[in-house]
Formats: sequence, C-alpha cells, structure tokens
Amino acid sequence: MALTTDRVEARLRERFPGVAFERQQGDAVRDHTLFLPAEALVAACTFLRDDPELDFAMLTWMGGADYLPRVPRFETVYSLLSLSNALRFTLKVRVPEQQPRVPSVSGVWPTANWHERETYDFYGLEFTGHPDLTRILLPEDWVGWPLRKDSPLGYEEVAFTHNTPGRTVPDPALRKLAPKKVKYRAQ
Repeated sequence: MALTTDRVEARLRERFPGVAFERQQGDAVRDHTLFLPAEALVAACTFLRDDPELDFAMLTWMGGADYLPRVPRFETVYSLLSLSNALRFTLKVRVPEQQPRVPSVSGVWPTANWHERETYDFYGLEFTGHPDLTRILLPEDWVGWPLRKDSPLGYEEVAFTHNTPGRTVPDPALRKLAPKKVKYRAQ
C-alpha cells in the first residue's frame, strides 16, 4: 500500500495526540500542509524523519514569510520529501512578531543550517539552538531585515554614464566599422 499524505497526517496525530495540528486549506495549497506549534516542531520533524514508514529524510527547502498586518505576523515553512515514498509534505509554524523565535531543526536535517541562517538574515526570525545563527548573505553591519514588509524599500541609484564618473561606453561609430575590435571612449 502506497503511503499518502493523509496517512502521514494521521500518523502525526496518533504520535502526538496533545498537539494542535491544523490542516491548511485553500485552492492555492499545493502540498499537504499542517500548521503546528513551535514547541512541537523538533519532535514532529524527528518523528517524520525516523519513522520507517514515513522516511522524510530530506528537508528540500525551509524559509520564512511575513504576513503583516496579520497576527501572528510570521510563518516558517518546512518542505519535506520522502524519497522512498515519492511524497512531499509541508509543515508550517506561526511566529509572533514580539518574540520571533522558533526551535532550530538543524539537528534533524543539517541542510536546515543554511536555510535558517538565510531566514534569520532576511526576516530576523531567531532559531533557538542553532549552532551559528549569523548573517549569511548580507554584511554583518547591515541594519534591519530586508524581506519584512515594513522594511524601507531603500534606494540604490542605477549607474549610468551621466551619474558615474569615469564610466565608459562603446563608441557607436567604431561598432559599425569593426564590430570585433571595439574601442572605448570616456564619457
């Protein structure tokens, strides 16, 4: 008998009877998705990975989402894959704005290390128990969380010849004469 996502959900509910799992519904929901409280995350992930029937050995992706002005504001999303069952399953945790903390699952799936650091880097969500929760893409002196919906959009002027001293462009006359031997002139 092939494993189904409904069976995965049933196994989780059997194994964790006191946990308030909530199934996400809607037309835009592609994979079977369950919300669960942050305090049950590591235990549920460990069970999904270690149970021989389920065998979710791979965390394919993990990230954050900001739903400002909704309360709770943030979510963390865990996309899981069972290769032996050719089955995908998604877990989500709602995270409050006041204390944006979620336990790290890097002890369950080592690949979560990078995903959690990226989520921290862009959303400011903290992963308790993470071995090295530091910025991964932005400079260490960066202030703020650029993917939060209340983050200033900022302004970076695009470099053109009129606003960048010393910028050069190909001479159009030379391009027509010798397309393979283009000379550049300063503007």
